[in-house]
Amino acid sequence: MSESPAPEKQAVFLNFSFFKVDPKWRWLNEIGKEEAAKEFASLVEVANTKINVRVYSTLGLREDADIMLWMVSDSIEKTQVMTSKVYSTVLGKYLTQSYVFLSAARPSVYSSKVTPGFMTDAQPMKYCIVYPFVKSREWYLLPFEERKKMMEEHIAVGRKFPQVRLNTTSSFGLDDQDFMLAFETEDLMAFQELIIQLRETRVSKHVVRDTPMIVCVYKGVEDIIKSLG
Repeated sequence: MSESPAPEKQAVFLNFSFFKVDPKWRWLNEIGKEEAAKEFASLVEVANTKINVRVYSTLGLREDADIMLWMVSDSIEKTQVMTSKVYSTVLGKYLTQSYVFLSAARPSVYSSKVTPGFMTDAQPMKYCIVYPFVKSREWYLLPFEERKKMMEEHIAVGRKFPQVRLNTTSSFGLDDQDFMLAFETEDLMAFQELIIQLRETRVSKHVVRDTPMIVCVYKGVEDIIKSLG
């Protein structure tokens, strides 16, 4: 019998969409860019009355992405509508999606004390590090109590870094990975130290993949667009 609890009544879906900006954008006149920035910011503002949308910059941090939209909604269709509206903007004509990761919020089977940051009233932090996470099939065949004991060690390491906020969601049946991780912090070096210590836990040997690991910077929407050159 599975140890997984029944899903919550109200489904919560997450969509992490990364976009690359066409170099032709930089040839657009400054007035056109300014109007495009205002249009996009207005779209995000209106969208936030129906779903939760955060916009991040990955400019200069990845060769394959410049912008990330983190969307939280009660249906995947609403995130599809948002993506469609993004492509309908002036900026959208210059965007190509480079990554899309889907997941859903589910309670942890290992700790009832873990609440994802996005499900609280906490404000977004400066940095968000997003990555897909895959464990081996052998991991899921281990006895639950054995897995729980290893996860308690893993969780204990995380608690040593209160300046790093955790957002773990489940991708089973929705995407190629098992989980989506989105760590928020004001201190990237603290996050790096956390990852170094997590590598030394026993759970680490059961990790198959935790890349691409993408650092995103939370800024005002118009500032992000104006920074594109």
